[in-house]
Amino acid sequence: MSKVIDHFSKNAREEIFLSLSEYKGHRLIDLRVHVPGDAEDEWIPTRKGISLGVGLYPSFKRALAKLETALIDQGLLDPEDLAPTD
Repeated sequence: MSKVIDHFSKNAREEIFLSLSEYKGHRLIDLRVHVPGDAEDEWIPTRKGISLGVGLYPSFKRALAKLETALIDQGLLDPEDLAPTD
């Protein structure tokens, strides 16, 4: 079972998919690079990525917040790029 939450382009040939999945009874957050498949709108997962137990989400979120602050402080990210785009 896997449910895609979102995806975005990594480059012209690859997409990064964020999904919720289950493996051997463990619920996981999966961030994985996908490449185009044979059919239109088909994406095939690669080995490039990470899976985290759902229980690690709070720590992961805190680490991303620290990364965001560091990127802004170093001038590598414009805070205006972080505005919601729903």
